[in-house]
Amino acid sequence: MIERADLKAAVGMGLITEAQAASLASLADSRRGARTDLAPGDEPFELFRGFNEIFIVVGMIILTIGWSAIGALYVEGGNYFARATGFAGIGAVMLWLLSEYFVRRRRMVAPAITLAVLWAANASVGLSANFSQPFMVAQQDFSSLPLPLALTTLAVLVFWFRFRVPFAMAMIALGAFAVALVSASTSGGSPEPFQDLFLLSADGRFAWITLLIGLVVFAAAMAFDMSDPHRVTRRSANGFWLHVVAAPALVNTIALTLLTSGSSVPLAVVLAVFAVIAVIIDRRSFLITAVGYCVTLAFTVFGGDGGAFTIFALGLALLLLGAFWEKLRALLLRGLGPVLPLDRLPPSV
Repeated sequence: MIERADLKAAVGMGLITEAQAASLASLADSRRGARTDLAPGDEPFELFRGFNEIFIVVGMIILTIGWSAIGALYVEGGNYFARATGFAGIGAVMLWLLSEYFVRRRRMVAPAITLAVLWAANASVGLSANFSQPFMVAQQDFSSLPLPLALTTLAVLVFWFRFRVPFAMAMIALGAFAVALVSASTSGGSPEPFQDLFLLSADGRFAWITLLIGLVVFAAAMAFDMSDPHRVTRRSANGFWLHVVAAPALVNTIALTLLTSGSSVPLAVVLAVFAVIAVIIDRRSFLITAVGYCVTLAFTVFGGDGGAFTIFALGLALLLLGAFWEKLRALLLRGLGPVLPLDRLPPSV
């Protein structure tokens, strides 16, 4: 194991520069947090590295509440739109400076996620105040929302380019999803009943838009994953969060269309395909979010009485997959090796 003293010696001998040594040390620190005591073949996942990060996040939340209260007092009694835009601009500067310290310098995980969320919320408030029409929205006319939603998504993309916070990728994907759905709603009307949002057989375009966005997000996630098959950089973390968004989007239109067919067999087949894909790409997050989303909508939107046994079987299948994931993955890769780019996929243990 290369230690800090080895890096200093390498710099002294001229083998590497100080900048390269700092980059190597930073990479080692970021990997150590997510992979300490991680079993071989397990999927790294990290929301925070210590209670100090939680302490800082709580401070950020309290600071945000206070700042929002000050903003409410500031915009009251004046030109609301101009004052809200200016106040959001000041907030953006504050959040950028905090991100420079806690994300780029301290490389903290939980504060980075919190700052990404706050950046998106602040951008949404400022841009909505400047570009949306609240009186139209109050009358359920959402034609003014696509532009501020698109600009907010662009603002989050700028944040990601600077700070490379993986969680921001999920928000970018959700932003694109929101822009597409709101645009379709304003141009073609919302479907009635509400269940038609999820069905490919419905007249609306919502299901097809969701399917297309799911495929695009999944392709982006795979691009990140295949560029880092050993999952040692933040490219893999970007892929993780994109898979979290892609799976529900795909299930939303494929599996749930079958959920209304009256037979659980087609749904089981589709989810089995999702499971095989998840095992091959070694992404438990892809499968768990797909199944979780399907179960949630089965109970909340479509009613869960008819699918009770199917949901029970899904839970049992997840337990079995969790117990035998690596063995099943080794078997699948062995059989599909001739047709899969195994050098771009995580190695099988």
